[in-house]
Amino acid sequence: MMTLLSIFQSVLAAMFGVQSNKKYHHDFKKTNFWPYAVVGTVFVILFVVGLIILVNSVISVSQSH
Repeated sequence: MMTLLSIFQSVLAAMFGVQSNKKYHHDFKKTNFWPYAVVGTVFVILFVVGLIILVNSVISVSQSH
């Protein structure tokens, strides 16, 4: 089974579009889909929450000037 760090690296590479086809096939030969789905979902949620926080702070700063 792949380590959690390896799954994080694969998910991040895939999200940025730099995951090689060879690595993609290697990942899914070694383990099933669910660890990648869970980690990917967590990353997407954190990304969206981060964007919301960033936009709210920019709006707050721009309204205070």
